[in-house]
Amino acid sequence: MNSAQGPGDGAEATLPIIDFTGWQDDAAVERTIAKSIDAAFCSVGFCYFTNTGVDPALVARLFEMSRRFHAQPMERKQEIAMNAYHRGYMAPDSETVADSSVAEVTKPNFSESYMFMHDIGPDDPRWGHSVHGPNQWPADVPGFRETVLEYQAAMEAFSMRLLRTFEIALDLPDRYFDAYFARPTTFLRLLHYPPRPANAHTDAFGIAPHTDFGFLTLLAQDGHGGLEVRKRGGGWISAPPVPGAFVVNVADVLARWTNGRWQSTPHRVVHNSAGHRYSCPYFFDTDVDVPVDCMPSCTSPDNPPRYEPVTYGAVLERHLVSNYTYRKEGP
Repeated sequence: MNSAQGPGDGAEATLPIIDFTGWQDDAAVERTIAKSIDAAFCSVGFCYFTNTGVDPALVARLFEMSRRFHAQPMERKQEIAMNAYHRGYMAPDSETVADSSVAEVTKPNFSESYMFMHDIGPDDPRWGHSVHGPNQWPADVPGFRETVLEYQAAMEAFSMRLLRTFEIALDLPDRYFDAYFARPTTFLRLLHYPPRPANAHTDAFGIAPHTDFGFLTLLAQDGHGGLEVRKRGGGWISAPPVPGAFVVNVADVLARWTNGRWQSTPHRVVHNSAGHRYSCPYFFDTDVDVPVDCMPSCTSPDNPPRYEPVTYGAVLERHLVSNYTYRKEGP
């Protein structure tokens, strides 16, 4: 396990880099990777994954599609504005991290984004429930839908296989996660941070300090940097781009599920440059309706469960209502 160093607030610090080469073919390699994941998630909650098997050319195509979409005129993007199922375009000033436990946030994020989930139809029994509904697709970006669907499929396949490694890392029974991920909830978000104007609010972030609310986040980022991770003792360290790597972090539901063993760590995006920044976070979460309780390996008589059982759907709805303008205003 190597590490990547970033300047952050001036102090030297590193995030682990975990190489997945050979992980599906060699049980000993997978056990080593599982130990590295456990160490990283227990200490900082963040790391990099390299050599995951997700085609780098596919990642590059996704970034190109994101650039083409976000380069369109605002009126064209607003034609597919966020719908009631949390799918579509979000303009700048439409998201504020109001439920941040890290900082008092009053200004909207200085970014725009485009959100997708599983591409399902009216014949799906979940249709119309919670966030299960239609995606929205741009009319004038050739190859966009095909690229997004291919990327979603590749990331879900990797994430589902990763659950087996998590079972090793957390000393859980084989196939423990199956019941929770029979119908995983996934989000793909194409983020664009425009060049920062000289008169921007000093307290306006690209994305304000927050923790992710679900299970796991796998982030592809371009070469501009700006992602920062909160240190346990205070202050921030940079999570600089590593070629071919995903930045991976524990989210709140997973931290809660492990009884606090794995850390859901605050992070933010500071974008003060005159250039354009793009990132593509993929959020991998449980079925919305399955209750999550403390893992059996993460509790003992001396370490009782700290949290009540909760469904991911309940956590999701609280997050959407707190942070998104369209949800606060209602249909």
